[in-house]
Amino acid sequence: MSDPHDGKIPLHISNETAFVWSLDDAATLRATYHICGVLTGTLPQAAQQNVFLGLPLMLMPEEVVLLVNNGVALLIDDSASHTSPSAEELSLWNEQRRAALSRVPKKTGLLVPPTLSDEALKRRLERQKRKEAQTTPSVESEELMTLDSPSPFTPKASSKELSYSFTIPAASDFPWYHSKCYSSLKEARNAGIWKYPETPEAQAKCAVFEDLWKQGYFMGNGLRFGGDWLVYPGVCFLLSPSFEAIPERPKGDPLRFHSHFVATVLPSPTTEIQPIQIVAYGRLGTATKKAHMLCCWDESTRKVSYYSIEWAGFG
Repeated sequence: MSDPHDGKIPLHISNETAFVWSLDDAATLRATYHICGVLTGTLPQAAQQNVFLGLPLMLMPEEVVLLVNNGVALLIDDSASHTSPSAEELSLWNEQRRAALSRVPKKTGLLVPPTLSDEALKRRLERQKRKEAQTTPSVESEELMTLDSPSPFTPKASSKELSYSFTIPAASDFPWYHSKCYSSLKEARNAGIWKYPETPEAQAKCAVFEDLWKQGYFMGNGLRFGGDWLVYPGVCFLLSPSFEAIPERPKGDPLRFHSHFVATVLPSPTTEIQPIQIVAYGRLGTATKKAHMLCCWDESTRKVSYYSIEWAGFG
């Protein structure tokens, strides 16, 4: 079966925001292209919390521009990809759904969490057998109960039910779903599903982001630290266009390291900075154990100049 995406990672666009719904694609983006994104989905088995989240993976606009321009990903218009199903398609889908539900295990009195190991499951079964042996009446007590009461002994039904899990597909596999793909930003812009970057400031951000990315850094959202991105340590290598010759695994994964810099983009060398801003950058960066990095983009030379600010004592 041919790949409708030509080996590229599909980015599903909704309200001009890109999402990744495939776990394999999210892992590939992180391990191969050091693009992390932010998980925004609720975990089915831990729904009432927002500390640990799951798919979909939401990407920053600079990450989307980088991936599409380098031929790694393509954009999919999700709203246009869902068409109205015919009566035959809807009937067939309902039959498949009923068949899938019929394969779900039936209820029993045994509570078996799907994440238990073999030893833990064995110990739980032994405990349950001992408990049942203690609650089962003996032969003498059964005879006494037969003489005293006309109704036989009926043990109380257990309130515990079988704990089971089944996979909910993240991708749209409906027969009436036909992905509408755009392999370039120009095509997506003409279709009206993607506009970034529209301004010179946004174009400068995309250029600086790609320059840092090519140096092996990981980037995350820096809004909480007063900048555009958090910059995590990476290895100094230049990725080839085919992304095949990577000398070693990147070392700046945000799950294992703290960020070293808070980056702020200056769209041109003539951009004015107030002295109070420099003081704020320095004090905030030092308070969070980071250096604030000013990234100045020069459109004429298409190069980036980097300046770091750190608070130092006087006297």
